[in-house]
Formats: sequence, structure tokens, C-alpha cells
Amino acid sequence: MAKNNGSMKRRRAIGNAFTYLVLIIISIIWLFPFFCLIMQSFRSYITEFGGMVNYLFPKEFSLDSYKFLLSEDCQFVRWYGNTLTIALFVAVLQTIVVICVSYALSRMRFKGRKALMNFWLVLGMFPGFLTMICLYFLLKQLGLTQAGAVPGLILISVASSGMGYYVCKGYMDTVPKALDEAARIDGATRAQVLYIMMIPMAKPIIIYTALTAFMAPWCDYVFASYVAFGHSESYNVAVAMQRWVWTNDFQGYFTRFCAGGILVAVPVTILFMCLQKYYVEGVTGGAVKG
Repeated sequence: MAKNNGSMKRRRAIGNAFTYLVLIIISIIWLFPFFCLIMQSFRSYITEFGGMVNYLFPKEFSLDSYKFLLSEDCQFVRWYGNTLTIALFVAVLQTIVVICVSYALSRMRFKGRKALMNFWLVLGMFPGFLTMICLYFLLKQLGLTQAGAVPGLILISVASSGMGYYVCKGYMDTVPKALDEAARIDGATRAQVLYIMMIPMAKPIIIYTALTAFMAPWCDYVFASYVAFGHSESYNVAVAMQRWVWTNDFQGYFTRFCAGGILVAVPVTILFMCLQKYYVEGVTGGAVKG
């Protein structure tokens, strides 16, 4: 018996070691491009011919690229501010809309509820690119393109956010309705039940909704370039950096592009690391019931 236990422990240890080895190799492969991006961002494009050289580590670590991004010769700070403004407004407004819609569909029973949910489900299957031309002309009529691209992008992201209720509603369905009924017996209104009881209990799904709402405009390129086309002051970071890649001075902007990528990735990485626990709880909780 003891011999069998020792053999099982040995096989388990070998299996764990092999698993860890595979995970380490996958992690190295996954992290290597990010490591290269960091190294290239510290390369001086002046002394090393734009960083287009055939070695990984720079000869001398330099902050020239970061200084250029923060200087008056570059609009990176404005582009970064545009991106942050859009992302913050969308995160707050979209989270409010999703919570209200999810609460209504989870707790209230009204005529046409099932039909509305099915209609949104079918409508969400169509790609958003199909509406780009219509939305552009609509925003143009309202003066929300090019110079007004920032509020236009906020409006577009928030206007259709109610259809993203699926995960949030699934999470609210897991909260016992007996709590709502007890609060209603004590004289609480629907709004008080939502604000006083549901929101504190739904903290993980609220953080999940806010994170996903923040990430969408933070990484948006296609629609942002479409709405702000030809007006550099309304670019977000993704559109502006893509314009750098398209310039003839690719070698000169290569290290600056890498430095910009680092500055864009740092706040999102910190945000996910701090809120990872709630993010996972929101995803798993919202997947229990639909």
C-alpha cells in the first residue's frame, strides 16, 4: 500500500513538473514581445539610427522617446487625454445604463419583456460595422465628427450599451428575490432596493461592467479613426500612433511608438491587477444564470 502511494506521489510530482514547465515556456513566449517593446522604448532613435538594429538590448538606455511624447512638439498628451476622457465617461455612463436595464429585466415582469430580450439578442448578432456609415452621417448632422469626435464617440458607445445586459442580469438573477420582497414590505421603493441593496451586493459585476466599458474605447481604433478623420486634435492614442506607423519616417518614430505603447498599457495593467478578484467574481457569477 505504501509502495503504491509513493508511486502515485511520484507520478503526480512528474505531472506537476511537466505542467509547470509547459506553463513557463508559454509565459516566456507570451511575454517576449512585451519585453522587446520595453527594450525598444528605451533605445535612442538619434544615436542608434531610429532603433532599426539587429540586437535586442539598446547600447545605451535613453528616455528620449518618453521626453518627446511629453514635449510640446508632440500632441501625445492631448491624444492621451482624449482617450482617457472617452474611456472614463463611457465607463461611468455605460455602467449606470447596464445596471438599470439588468435590474429591470431581472426583477420586473412586464408585457413584452421576453420579446424585447429576444430582439436585443438577435440585434446583437449583427456586427457593428454595418452601422458605421449611418452613424457617421448622423453624427455629422449633429456636429459630432472631426472637431467634435470626442463627445460623438462617447454618445455612440453609451447609446447602445443597454444591449450588453446579459452578464449583469445573470449575476442579479443569483440574488434571492426574497430580499427584494422583504424590503418592499418595509416600504422601500424599486429605486431604493436597487441603490441600497442590489448595488452593494452586485459589486463584482459592477466592477466587471466598468472595466469592460473602459477597455472598449481605450483600445478603439476603427470607429475612432472614422469619426475623427482628418482632425489630429481629436485623435485617440490608437489612431495617432497608427498614423506614426504610416509616416515615411518609420525609423524615427519606431522607438516613440514603443514608448507610447508602454504608456498606454501601464494604467490598464495596474487597473486589472488591482481589480482582478472582482473581475473574476463578476464573470463567474454572471455565467450561472441567464
